[in-house]
Amino acid sequence: MKQLKTIKAFRARIARYFSAIQGEYHIEKVPARNAKDKTDLIDQKVWDREPEPATLSGLALALGFTSISELEAYERDGKFAKLAKKARLKVEAEYEKKLHYQSSTGAIFFLKNLGWNEKADDFLKELPKTVTIEIIDSGPGLASNEKDVRID
Repeated sequence: MKQLKTIKAFRARIARYFSAIQGEYHIEKVPARNAKDKTDLIDQKVWDREPEPATLSGLALALGFTSISELEAYERDGKFAKLAKKARLKVEAEYEKKLHYQSSTGAIFFLKNLGWNEKADDFLKELPKTVTIEIIDSGPGLASNEKDVRID
């Protein structure tokens, strides 16, 4: 990777990557679907370049690395390691959002490869095996009818 000398340049490459994957479009005026005449126009988004999903390999390429392992090494020892880790986390967040879609198999695969674990084993080991519920009376008992209530 060609070493970037400033954090500003490194940050700019990251911003350019995430901006580029948003795609590019322009707005055209087109007749409304149920319009009776052609003068009833609405704005329609026309994609010049379709949006792309965020990927680690795309991020690595945008930052000038030649492999994911180079990116990972930089995250450990690089001059701007913290910024590289935040960029990776942003990619991970995009895949995490996809877990809410109906077909999230690809996102699950990606997140598992990043070390996510779908099992709650460690959490469940810390829970007690039995739970005891105890009801403790505090204060005066409940009145059975309004004649039992005394107002002083």
